[in-house]
Amino acid sequence: METVRKEILPGVWLTALENDKFKTGCLSISLLTQLDRETAAMNALIPYVLRRGSRNHTDMQALATELDGLYGSYIEPVVRKIGEIQCIGFLASFADDKYLPDGSGVFESIANLCGEILLAPCTKGGLLLPEYVDSEKEKLLDSIRSRLNDKRAWALHRLIEQMCCYEPFAVSRLGTEDTAENIYYQKLTKHYRSLIMTCPIEIFYCGSLGADTVAEKLSDAFSGMPRGEIDYDIGTDIRMNAVEESVREFNDELSVTQGKLVMGYRLGDCMEDPDIAALYVFNAVFGGCVTSKLFMNVREKLSLCYYASSLVDLHKGLMIVSSGVDFDKFGAAKDEICAQLDAIKRGEVTADELLAAKKSVASDLRATLDSQYNLEGFYLANTIDGLDFDPEELAEAVECVELQAVVDIANSVVGDAVYYLRGNGEEGSDEA
Repeated sequence: METVRKEILPGVWLTALENDKFKTGCLSISLLTQLDRETAAMNALIPYVLRRGSRNHTDMQALATELDGLYGSYIEPVVRKIGEIQCIGFLASFADDKYLPDGSGVFESIANLCGEILLAPCTKGGLLLPEYVDSEKEKLLDSIRSRLNDKRAWALHRLIEQMCCYEPFAVSRLGTEDTAENIYYQKLTKHYRSLIMTCPIEIFYCGSLGADTVAEKLSDAFSGMPRGEIDYDIGTDIRMNAVEESVREFNDELSVTQGKLVMGYRLGDCMEDPDIAALYVFNAVFGGCVTSKLFMNVREKLSLCYYASSLVDLHKGLMIVSSGVDFDKFGAAKDEICAQLDAIKRGEVTADELLAAKKSVASDLRATLDSQYNLEGFYLANTIDGLDFDPEELAEAVECVELQAVVDIANSVVGDAVYYLRGNGEEGSDEA
């Protein structure tokens, strides 16, 4: 698998993975912009409005017919949040040219169609169609409101929202309900044009074509893109310390029968020069896999919660522990979670625990090589973070991590906030 990275237009970068392992090709176009409360909802809405119709394919039916004629290809909107950068755009999947009997050049057609959707939307009087904007705005509002239905995800969202209340990271990838309600087609058209002019753009390709061929086809497809002064002043502020000296606590009450305990940490000084491999292994030892201390002790041995796991966000320098707990066990579960972290700080990690953690992380990284979509996410995140390694290289680094590196990271971690989702006395449903 050969990886080539090059700038094909001003501020438009291509990462091309020449790989004939897959029978399909993968193409993504991501516009990068700073995450901001006032614009996040507009940014999230734009790819969905653009996907409603283009100048030559004026509605979804016309686009669907075109894609069906390209061997059942698809192009779908994508909205992501990587650190404090919002990534909006499209992800396309299509039959790889190498495996088509007639060599019909599907990639070129897909590239042209992506360029058309992004740069030549269906408009009236130069403005995005109000009926498309209003329809997609209602769907966006439904998505924002429906987050409450998944209590586990909602608790995680609320912890981040309150723990990072002074930081852009608190903003959801979809924005907020109040800002979404105030989107209108004139305002959205102006914002869309600004993004096209100023956003850095990352394009990812994985398939059998060579990088030069891919770059040529994409350069042609996006040649009409208006570009002004590219806004490279985007990034993520990593806070090393907790907001206050004591850990902050937050509470919500909803009609639930199972409580949610979510604990937020700053990864601390280790983020000044982060050892990515060691951070992944530390998380796996603590709560990131089924052999972790949280799973084996807090959940299995002591039965203090229905689930307990940790995740690290290396873009923002955070670790978050998420658990489902009976209301009367909040205190005991929190204390035991802290005790397991303290055990790692003291180096109380067995050789078997460390080996199992490394095997789990390395296996997950190598599994990335089996999915074009996981590869796309991996390389986009690496690009944003300024990293340059592939999944296999990182897996090999993981296998070399020593216990002391894990202990050092544990001692760098700082508790910042705890969130409790409690019942309000009304009848609710059990949550996994």
